[in-house]
Amino acid sequence: MKSISLFLTCLLLFSCNTTIKNSLMSKKIVIAHRGASGYLPEHTLESKAMAFAMNPNFIEQDLVLSKDDIPIVIHDIYLDDVTDVAIKFPERKRKDGRFYVIDFMFDELQTLKVTERFNPKTGKQFYPNRFPKGKGIFKLHSFEEELQLIQGLNKSTGKNIGIYPEIKEPEFHQKEGKNLTEIVLKTLSDYGYKSKKDNCILQCFDAKELERIRVELKSELFLVQLIEFPEETKQLKHFATYADGIGPWYKQILKKKENGIWKFTSLVSDAHKLGLKVHPYTFRADSLEEFSTFEEMMQTLLMDANVDGAFTDFPDLVVNFLKEK
Repeated sequence: MKSISLFLTCLLLFSCNTTIKNSLMSKKIVIAHRGASGYLPEHTLESKAMAFAMNPNFIEQDLVLSKDDIPIVIHDIYLDDVTDVAIKFPERKRKDGRFYVIDFMFDELQTLKVTERFNPKTGKQFYPNRFPKGKGIFKLHSFEEELQLIQGLNKSTGKNIGIYPEIKEPEFHQKEGKNLTEIVLKTLSDYGYKSKKDNCILQCFDAKELERIRVELKSELFLVQLIEFPEETKQLKHFATYADGIGPWYKQILKKKENGIWKFTSLVSDAHKLGLKVHPYTFRADSLEEFSTFEEMMQTLLMDANVDGAFTDFPDLVVNFLKEK
């Protein structure tokens, strides 16, 4: 009887531990970086629709203002590395030779053809094995158009996939006399994204602006402080006064490899002690750099380093990996 009782106790404990582990795994989120950008040109509605079908937790939107103050979903303030603007409007470049979103009305932007990211000086495609440059018919779109797509798909499919917008280059916009942040926050509010209970995470690299969003503009959204430079990792305590999470470059989590095993910096554990979630960028199956396989990258960062989520160009691969775990 004792042996049977012991067996049942062990079985129950195993079951409980498995449940706890599965619960912890379910908290790790997948962020479709610029949509399903590993398969279709980044930040196109087609890329977002494909990402939605892959069941990530969130889909990302990088936001820049047009000349007529419409938030446009595009990764940079520049147009010439993802569109044919240099061909259609050659006279509209600035003194630095670049073409800026902010110099074009929304109607003008919609005439441009979007393509896979390329070097504007050489014309060479950045990721050679992705969707062929210059092929297909893809267009720029507004933030509102994307919100309508995602909310509409959530309605028609019964899913609840969230949004993960980024305020791009707020200081640049301010110097140009534009209030990007205020316009984005109003758009979010109009579409029902107002607090942490809403399925929205707002991100920004500019720490002063993200703090302003919390303190001055009194936003109650879930805020993530993006981190680019090593010295910024030392400011976690300050970030924790206004942000709910951090988005570091994944290499800031890695320390070195010893005998085939990765050692990590204290960034993740330090952030967790302060109650900050950690969502590193960017998981790319076709640009591994530090890793021999994408499986190794996912295992190392998501499991071994215990981050809380990942920005990825290949949301289906990360979703499937987490399901298997």
